[in-house]
Amino acid sequence: MWLKKKTKDRKMLEESRIAGSRSPTRIDQMVGEKIRELRTAQNFTLSELGQELGISHQQLQKYETGTNRLSAGMLASVARVLRVPIAELFQDTEGAAADKRDPVTEARARCHTLIDRTNSVVKLESMAKVLRALSSD
Repeated sequence: MWLKKKTKDRKMLEESRIAGSRSPTRIDQMVGEKIRELRTAQNFTLSELGQELGISHQQLQKYETGTNRLSAGMLASVARVLRVPIAELFQDTEGAAADKRDPVTEARARCHTLIDRTNSVVKLESMAKVLRALSSD
């Protein structure tokens, strides 16, 4: 009886260590891979996205490789900067081909990225004129 209880207690302790572990999991790695995929699709460098997020490019690289875990707040920031729903960060990159966003949404995201990166009022006004001219089709 005593041996059974000791074995059960040890098993519970091992499970709590696993549950309480702060080490990155496969899901953390999957999220990091998705961030890298979205970053490269939107032509962001590690430095550019890191600057938008207020972190170093080294920290972003650790997130992308799954070495470090992302907080909920950082997940929200990444989704905001990359203009995707947070849930998209959890989509498996291997199974993503079937779940791709539609081409119009992809094109809009690319346009928003270019606009967001532009700091010159003159350039932004020129972009607005071009977009207005193209939208009158």
